[in-house]
Amino acid sequence: MTMGDCNDPTDIQLLVLDIDGTIAGESNDVRPHVRAAVRAARERGICVTIATGRMYHSARRFAEVLAIDQPLVAYNGAWIQDLRKQQRLYHLGLPSALALQLLEVCEQMPLPLGVHLYVDDTLHVQHLCPATEAYRQRSNTDIVVSDLRALLVTSEPTKLLALSEDPEAISQLFDRLQQCYTPAEMYLTQSTATFFEACHPQVNKGAAVRYLAEDLLGLDASQVMAIGDNFNDLEMLQYAGVAVAMGSAPDTVRRVADWVAPDVEADGAAVAIDRFLLR
Repeated sequence: MTMGDCNDPTDIQLLVLDIDGTIAGESNDVRPHVRAAVRAARERGICVTIATGRMYHSARRFAEVLAIDQPLVAYNGAWIQDLRKQQRLYHLGLPSALALQLLEVCEQMPLPLGVHLYVDDTLHVQHLCPATEAYRQRSNTDIVVSDLRALLVTSEPTKLLALSEDPEAISQLFDRLQQCYTPAEMYLTQSTATFFEACHPQVNKGAAVRYLAEDLLGLDASQVMAIGDNFNDLEMLQYAGVAVAMGSAPDTVRRVADWVAPDVEADGAAVAIDRFLLR
């Protein structure tokens, strides 16, 4: 897509930001230049929010840092919550039967995987592994060690995440599951090379941002700008009137964008905000 094809950025009323790889890099925090750009956008009357694959609990810290007061999109769109009222507005869980099938496939894979189940914004794991511990530290969340099969008897998870320190293990899992399930049966995506994520088939960031923009704020797609860096941002970028991919984004993601920003360590989100919203 070229700049001539995108909508007039002066009409943007909603800015939607991914977290990891977009506004947070190695430091796991929002850099000062990005904070300042978001603040300047808000001072111009533009609504700002976050759409992330993270748990709501983990994402809320970033919303507080950026003084965001619009509903926050978590779990790739499966969970939308009003930050001011602490009221969940929308939730769509992964059916337990499908989660159980995924769990069995993960256990059959030749390379070991960590499996996370998220129930009521709490992370449950069967056992701790180095990849899970690294995830816990970056997400700043507690972990409950559970019998995941027993948990699925009584609970419907918001999301299942499989992770590994070896990207090849995730690639093999993703390829296998794409052969087993259609998009109408399950939403499958990757938020990083080492994270595989599965949600209800109607879940994705694009659907969530559409709900936020059109149903809650009375806007249309042409008034939305979105910035993201990975496969779980695809639908959101395809929906937005102005779509920005980060410099580190895979080619598939870059191709749907109106513009490609520098990467996160070069404050690419701030560069994009300045280019489209602050001039």
